[in-house]
Amino acid sequence: MSGRILYIPPRPFTRGYGLNPSGDSQQSHTVPNPDAFGPLDEYDERVHSHRLRDDEHQRTIVQSLQDLHDMLAEYQAPKVIHPTIESLKPESPSFLASLFHRKPPRKTTQIPANLPKGLYMYGDVGSGKTMLMDMFYDTLPHNISSKTRIHFHNFMQDVHKRLHAMKMEHGTDLDAVSYVAADLAEKGSVLCFDEFQCTDVADAMILRSLLEGLMSHGVVLVTTSNRHPDDLYKNGIQRASFIPCINLLKTRLRILNLDSTTDYRKIPRPPSGVFHHPLDKAATSHAERWFKFMGDFEKDPPHKATHQVWGRDIEVPKASGKAAMFTFHELIGRATGAADYLELMRSYDAFIVTDVPGMTHRERDWARRFITFIDAVYESRSKIVLTTAVPLFQLFMSPEEVGEALDDGRRTGSVKDAEHHEGVDDVMRQMMDDLGMNMSMLKNSDLFTGDEERFAFSRALSRLSEMGSQEWVERGLGMEHRGGLNEKVGWARVRSRWREDSFDGYIWDSQSAVPYIRECSGGSIIGAPACAAQAKSMNWLREQLVPGGAAGGSKNPVSWEGSAARPLGPSSIRHQDE
Repeated sequence: MSGRILYIPPRPFTRGYGLNPSGDSQQSHTVPNPDAFGPLDEYDERVHSHRLRDDEHQRTIVQSLQDLHDMLAEYQAPKVIHPTIESLKPESPSFLASLFHRKPPRKTTQIPANLPKGLYMYGDVGSGKTMLMDMFYDTLPHNISSKTRIHFHNFMQDVHKRLHAMKMEHGTDLDAVSYVAADLAEKGSVLCFDEFQCTDVADAMILRSLLEGLMSHGVVLVTTSNRHPDDLYKNGIQRASFIPCINLLKTRLRILNLDSTTDYRKIPRPPSGVFHHPLDKAATSHAERWFKFMGDFEKDPPHKATHQVWGRDIEVPKASGKAAMFTFHELIGRATGAADYLELMRSYDAFIVTDVPGMTHRERDWARRFITFIDAVYESRSKIVLTTAVPLFQLFMSPEEVGEALDDGRRTGSVKDAEHHEGVDDVMRQMMDDLGMNMSMLKNSDLFTGDEERFAFSRALSRLSEMGSQEWVERGLGMEHRGGLNEKVGWARVRSRWREDSFDGYIWDSQSAVPYIRECSGGSIIGAPACAAQAKSMNWLREQLVPGGAAGGSKNPVSWEGSAARPLGPSSIRHQDE
């Protein structure tokens, strides 16, 4: 039954209001759900009464609804404070700013830290979007006394009418969107959209500000759509101006794919992406769900594992099949390094790391080790699943540090709207554009020491962005729509050959050339393949590492760093036959 939900009309009563026949919005201020009856309870009841067939993929999605339901049960939305008309008018530029044609800094909207992360559910026709929204909306907890559900097209029509009225009364030189957002926020602390889409340039230009304004007043958004956020407003006029809205949706809402896809074992893939923030109730189920999918619970139940590197033990708290699960402090909080991560890459294909904190200048050692780990995962083409306290782009710089770097950039004149960003992916570039940042500004900032550290965080974010893509995540898992078991076996062969080609300068099983790789690359995993190729060209492994090799071998292996050669201690080398 994967991919489609057997839908039977709901019971004759509902809790709260939905849409009326014309599609207009309905607001509920009636008797709330008295028994905190949640979506999962509703689903179980429908399965028990044979109105739905139990399905693992569907149950996973309903569990996500239940997680949000539970968070809303403890949520108190802030009181909506209307902005004044005067505050919505643009600030007059100072004399110096007008003299140098400087734009005033973009006003930032503060979103409450305790705002529960909403949901964005997308899928084809027949995937059960309406039924799932019914289950969520009708079972909202008792403390949600006001809620709104509306078709997105009707919602935007209402927004444009309100904006037109504002401009007719107060003129066009003001931020009318913020005022309208406050008006709408008063109608409900939970706002549910049916069929979210964007086909009109007028909608595209205001959506980001509108949704951000709603969130700033504590409104939790839940929406359904036929397409992933990345596919919204595709090929639309001035689509570049709509990208910030897409990034907002992906950052502030949990994206769920309702169309079930299974692997060769007939196990459905989790509906969400591999990265989750913040560390809320849903984070735990997110990590466990992916661990179960990446591992092999049936043949290899979760257990502790121990690996050795140079006589030291590496403890893996949870392992199953080729998947390993750690908390951040279990993996990064202790003194670990490149050799440890290389051993883990040899033993596992997927890593689930939970409770990853935001790292400021006070945690630079953690950040360096975590970036080294990310590099190792990327270079080995492994999978990574994270639960983080902050969005990815804040992992290595707190908002306060971003502000400090921005101020430094303004003082030095390195903040320029037209300047490009080197080595930064699209999501990071958009975030930096929004803040007025650029790589020259960061390079001149006192927050970083050395060029490598200045750019390491953006490189790591770029790699995480790639490892979060559907192509990267599903490659080699044997998904049915990609070829099943044959695809998994084929990728395993390709990956094996890639490893041999990339790391031909040392032996994975014995790690015999790790000292050479470490010295040659300056401790960077990124440089390992090039150093391995250099070692191969010098015939180093065959002639120098193994005593009595084809060319006679050397009892005193050497390491090259540039054109210089110096001996490595014999005790640091482990031979292939050991």
